[in-house]
Amino acid sequence: MEYNIALIKGDGIGPEISDETVKILEIIGKLYNHRFNIKEVIGAGEAVDKYGEPLPKKSLKICLQSDAIIIGNIGGKKWDSVSMDKKPVKSILDLRKALNVSSNLRPITINKNLMEFSPLKDSIISKGIDILVVRDLLGSVICGEKKYELGSYGREASDLEYYNEKIIKKSGKIAFDLALKRRSKVACIDKSNVLSSSRLWKEIIKEESINYPKVTLTNHLVDAAAMEVISSPHLFDVIVTSNMFGDILADELSQITGTACMLPSAEINEGGKGIFTPNQLHHPDETIIGKNKANPIGLISSAALMLKYSFGLEEESQLIENAIDEVIERGYRTEDIYKEGNIIINTDEMGNLISNYIIEIFEQNKRLKNNKLEGANV
Repeated sequence: MEYNIALIKGDGIGPEISDETVKILEIIGKLYNHRFNIKEVIGAGEAVDKYGEPLPKKSLKICLQSDAIIIGNIGGKKWDSVSMDKKPVKSILDLRKALNVSSNLRPITINKNLMEFSPLKDSIISKGIDILVVRDLLGSVICGEKKYELGSYGREASDLEYYNEKIIKKSGKIAFDLALKRRSKVACIDKSNVLSSSRLWKEIIKEESINYPKVTLTNHLVDAAAMEVISSPHLFDVIVTSNMFGDILADELSQITGTACMLPSAEINEGGKGIFTPNQLHHPDETIIGKNKANPIGLISSAALMLKYSFGLEEESQLIENAIDEVIERGYRTEDIYKEGNIIINTDEMGNLISNYIIEIFEQNKRLKNNKLEGANV
């Protein structure tokens, strides 16, 4: 199969982790006879510096013509003082609008070998974390009408919280469909005790749940949920929530794993086409830029999500995840997840090791399949 992928390497550590992600995709392509046509385009801070805008028309055109888009980290202190229309993050906002991306998928998991990095007590974290946050990207105050003006009491501002049935149903359907492939539980997070938009959200999600009798739906007010995901994260499976609440909760959940740098993120539209970025899109540590110290696993895992959600290549996606687990199991660590007794490695070494284990596991699986076929023919 042939797939066209647009790559915006981005800013900061973006180019470093992007190179390792491309390396992984090339290995998968060779093993499974897929052709990944990866075209690098300029966007985010690099585009602001070169062309004065975060997503030039030429870059946007290539992204729209591609089957999926991969983006490394974007932004940094360098662009803190520029106007909103020139901020690197606007490249993501423009792509979301152009692609009609409806939902952000944020898988929140914790590796059994890295539990000590979580700030939670052992009695909580030992029960595991495996949550998928489905966050709407089309509504809420983030996308609503905004005002900033001079009023009777000086400067005043407002942001319109807007939702309609169509927007809510898109994220609802995705959440219920994915829950059927997991543990068949959906938690609807809202603020329906005071917000009209949340009351509508709750109503539409409940109506959508009728189409999924095998999925259990629970409702949680966002303030209570913010506490519940800390005290009992193991009770949650799929969370579906609004743009603003999802933005906050997903980051909260990412941090309680203690290894947010290893988590992926996917933004998809109804057709499965999407934008794939690391969970930590805006990497906080600028001291490691260009030093071959960044952890590339977050973006590599996002590429695995791309294979799964955009291309339907579940076996290939799982192979990448298994290889990542194998590297961690054997004690190899980049600096951010290193502890005494581990083997510290650089960014490119992590990419090489994951590539090697992909090949090793692939060959093991191939031998097992051949042995089973031979046994069946005896």
